[in-house]
Amino acid sequence: METRRALQVDAFADEPFAGNAAGVVPNADDLTEAQMQAIATELAVSETAFFRSSDEADRRVRYFTPTTEVDLCGHATIASHAHLLEDGVIDPGTHSLETNVGVLDIEVDEDGTVWMTQDAPEIREVDLDYERVADALGIDHAALEDVGADFPLAVASTGLPFLVVPVNFLEHVSAMDPDHRKIEDLSDEVGATGIYAFSFDTLEADSTLHGRMFAPAAGVPEDPVTGTASGATGAYLREVEAFDGDFPNEMTFEQGHFVDRPGYVRVRVDEQVRVGGQAATALDGELRAPAVEDGDDIIEV
Repeated sequence: METRRALQVDAFADEPFAGNAAGVVPNADDLTEAQMQAIATELAVSETAFFRSSDEADRRVRYFTPTTEVDLCGHATIASHAHLLEDGVIDPGTHSLETNVGVLDIEVDEDGTVWMTQDAPEIREVDLDYERVADALGIDHAALEDVGADFPLAVASTGLPFLVVPVNFLEHVSAMDPDHRKIEDLSDEVGATGIYAFSFDTLEADSTLHGRMFAPAAGVPEDPVTGTASGATGAYLREVEAFDGDFPNEMTFEQGHFVDRPGYVRVRVDEQVRVGGQAATALDGELRAPAVEDGDDIIEV
């Protein structure tokens, strides 16, 4: 049975055991879909990035949660390119990445910050009952209605759709006790991967907002720090004309503090939507790739 290098890299943090852990498999060219899914299940982090050769970009990536493949993942992109820089595979500069949603530009700064250009934003308001959404999140519906006039419920996407739920105060964000089945039902109804709830009430004075993201249908009950949702929410804030027309050049979204994985996502929204951050390697080793029978994708038991 062959071995394969695999890493755990913690994104949106400058030291291990913070931010959002991502699996990284740097050489996945000859792995089948079943093998990649099995490895992602074994690594048991929210997403694992598998790098492959590409005819359209510098490299190709596929992302798997412990239960399914997803088209895009911000934190795994940040984590994997931070690893490639640390390993000497790439230099600071601009690199292209083929994903399931198209070819994206990845910029790597000299200080190790990785910037991911996301897909063109799509925002659509949704008509959902506040009591139902609040019930799914386990908080009082008044926490949503209080800000709903200025910040409506919407599905926002920059490659992966999220139901964006504004909340009035941080105390309600911290008190969330989500019902995963109800969140799955809501997400499925509006065509979203999960729910990103946020408040402008933050822990850090320099932060723009505090968010939490729940995607149980994708095998992620709560994601510590979510790059794709941060980019989508940044685009949403521009769409609803937040900040009284004085839109900031850069925002900082904090997340993960209530699951003991604090992290910070830098978000820029102008002609394009970009999310950025640093990452730290927590684990670097080898695993045994599961065997596959010849001619099919059935893993041997």
